Amino acid sequence: MTVREAGRLGGLIGGRKGGLAVKAERGVGFYREIGKLGGQRVRDLIAAGRKLERGSRRVSLRRKTNQLAPNRGV
Repeated sequence: MTVREAGRLGGLIGGRKGGLAVKAERGVGFYREIGKLGGQRVRDLIAAGRKLERGSRRVSLRRKTNQLAPNRGV
């Protein structure tokens, strides 16, 4: 086994062990909840993109803020 293969295998095993630990700690419902949140975020981004696309047909000289990634003060 090469070093590359061993590293890949270690990552696969570690990822599985981590996933099993989270499943044991938080339960299957946790995965359902984060999946729903992710799906909602994607729907919101698609809707915002469509809204921007419809609004971009108008010519504006004013610089617009990015509505897809608002400034979070970081």
